[in-house]
Amino acid sequence: MTTETLIWLLPLPPLLAFFLIVLFTNKNKALSHSIAVGAAFVSWLGSMVVFVSALGVEHFGEHVFNSYINWLPTGETFLKIGVLIDPLGAVTLFFVAWTILMIFIYSVGYHNFGQPDGDHDHKGLPPHGATVTDAHGHKHAVLSVEPMYSRFFAFIGLFAFGMYTLVVSDNLLTMFVGWEIMGLCSYLLIGFWFAKPSARAAGIKAFMTTRVGDVFMLLGIAFLYSATGTLSFREIFTPEMLAALAGTMTPIFGLSAAGLIAILLFIGTVGKSAQWPLHIWLPDAMEGPTPVSAMIHAATMVSAGVYAVLRMFPLLTAGWDHHSLTPEMSVVAFIGTFTAIFAATIALAQNDIKKVLAYSTISQLGFMIAALGMGAYIAAAFHLVTHAFFKALLFLGSGSVIHGMEHGVLHTGNHKVDPQDMFNMGGLRKKMPITFWTFLIGGFALSGFPLVTAGFWSKDEILADAFAHGHWTILITLSVAALMTAFYTMRQITLTFFGEPRTKEAEHAHETPWTMTLPLAILSVFAISYGWVGIPEHFPGLGGLIPNWFHEFVGGTLLEHPEAVEFSWIPLGISLVVALGGLGLGWLVYKDVKAGQPDPLQKPFGPLYTLLQNKWYFDEFYAFFVVKPVIWLSEVFTSLWMDKGVIDGLLHFIGKTPIWIGDFLRNKFDKPFINEFIGDGTAAVFQKAGHELRYTQTGRIQSYLIASASFLIVLVAVLAYYFFLA
Repeated sequence: MTTETLIWLLPLPPLLAFFLIVLFTNKNKALSHSIAVGAAFVSWLGSMVVFVSALGVEHFGEHVFNSYINWLPTGETFLKIGVLIDPLGAVTLFFVAWTILMIFIYSVGYHNFGQPDGDHDHKGLPPHGATVTDAHGHKHAVLSVEPMYSRFFAFIGLFAFGMYTLVVSDNLLTMFVGWEIMGLCSYLLIGFWFAKPSARAAGIKAFMTTRVGDVFMLLGIAFLYSATGTLSFREIFTPEMLAALAGTMTPIFGLSAAGLIAILLFIGTVGKSAQWPLHIWLPDAMEGPTPVSAMIHAATMVSAGVYAVLRMFPLLTAGWDHHSLTPEMSVVAFIGTFTAIFAATIALAQNDIKKVLAYSTISQLGFMIAALGMGAYIAAAFHLVTHAFFKALLFLGSGSVIHGMEHGVLHTGNHKVDPQDMFNMGGLRKKMPITFWTFLIGGFALSGFPLVTAGFWSKDEILADAFAHGHWTILITLSVAALMTAFYTMRQITLTFFGEPRTKEAEHAHETPWTMTLPLAILSVFAISYGWVGIPEHFPGLGGLIPNWFHEFVGGTLLEHPEAVEFSWIPLGISLVVALGGLGLGWLVYKDVKAGQPDPLQKPFGPLYTLLQNKWYFDEFYAFFVVKPVIWLSEVFTSLWMDKGVIDGLLHFIGKTPIWIGDFLRNKFDKPFINEFIGDGTAAVFQKAGHELRYTQTGRIQSYLIASASFLIVLVAVLAYYFFLA
């Protein structure tokens, strides 16, 4: 089997698992999760074969794995679809395959942890979150015995299929198909526990918000096809095509065709990667099961948004002179930079362990988007990969913590305690040691702990690129956001794991099973070691010991290989100060929080803390200025005026018009002309003629002979005149 054939097959195992579970095995939960995990493993194995094969190709950026077929005829040509793995696709495939497999394995433990004693077949059990009593009188939670257990694995299989399809596509059309499949799955999985009103609302919110961005993205795809006649990356990203697009100006804000297309496509990323102002759906995505949160925040959904900008990078930078940013690059850089610090401020005041990570994800995606906006392609791709590993680790770790707390809740029977509130935790490092150490590694990687975590190397590269090219506003803003990141991460770790338990529920928490802790251990290895492949060449003491493989390999994706920025102590010093300073400050502020004590920041910051805790009131803003007007339009304008007034009026007009025409024809044509003139008139003529002609019927033979003779004389006279005199 050729490598290209294998790439075609990579998305199929999760799709096959989806259909098998939905159609055949949904009543057998063990078989369903076995099929799903097996499918994820097969795709993982194929992805590793493709990745290793890519490593073995010299100058892989010039000799990529590419295969296509003619699909839809478009006159004299065909719309082609196919698969493409270049250096960017290879590294993306690597982290997607690993994180998806770990999430699938973790899901088995997540949905089976807490199963009541003596009932292992999941039949006839109460719904998720209910309490049952065993034969010994002990209460247990039905934490995971989902009546929709098999459906969950079917849905995440379809989710994985969407992401694999997006990554291996060689064109925008099939990439958009994978993009939309993930949008559907986000709706299905965020609202998975649809009996909860908040879960239903969150699923709808995610689906509708991302659709806003997707409409603009579809416009960008249509514009690109009309301008180039193709959607294939290899055909679009040629010097000639890019130069033509950059030289074609549009009447919209003075943008070139390339710039306008890039902006339209980028709006799709704003929705999918939850960038401001379409960020509001991602925190609510926490309503879904924790493995879904990890899938969305690390392995698939939001990563797809950044991957799309990376893939469209040649369009975004078409006409760029490597000095002053183009208008479209400035827009992207602003959105990313503002989102990074905006989301970081909100994360400072969140108490839900998963919502802190949600806003952290939005902020870190902002780092990547800002990097792409200022042209730092390698730095953005590097942070995308490292972030996927440590954020998947953190979300799965948070799920482990929540499960441990839920068992404490069931032990005490106090269901009023929120198992996701960090102020109800404390001291869990002794109760859940594996979860603690892996979460600590993930948190330090997120904070950019110097030298030993992957997050340090990728985040430092973004700051170094901003410094090297004089983007001072971006540098300062991202540095402050990085300081906040380290602070709220240490706040999270300290409140959750350090000190003494602040509730009885935390005292009775315990470690989760190996199916949950094994993925944490594996992901923690990548959260540390993956940074080693991107150590700058001239980094003091370490540069040169390990080659900067990531820069050399991924840089080969572009037509022009980006140059590495020169080493400087200033961005390195900034990275060290913000990471260590934020971690230290977070420890000092939260190390002595006692049970029942409010957040130490609440009193000194007062109204500002309330503002941040309420997420800058953006949800309320949208509810008042967007949702309510739309509802008003639908109920008042659409229903009363448009529907009942215009549409019903038009339908009634159309319905009554034939009646009016019929009445007119009946009164003005049928009755006077057809009935009276033609029908009655004809009868009257024949009646009159009959009346007058009856006098000729005398019954006398003499009269008839005289009439016949007269007629014969007249006929002879006429014929004589015609033949002799005419």
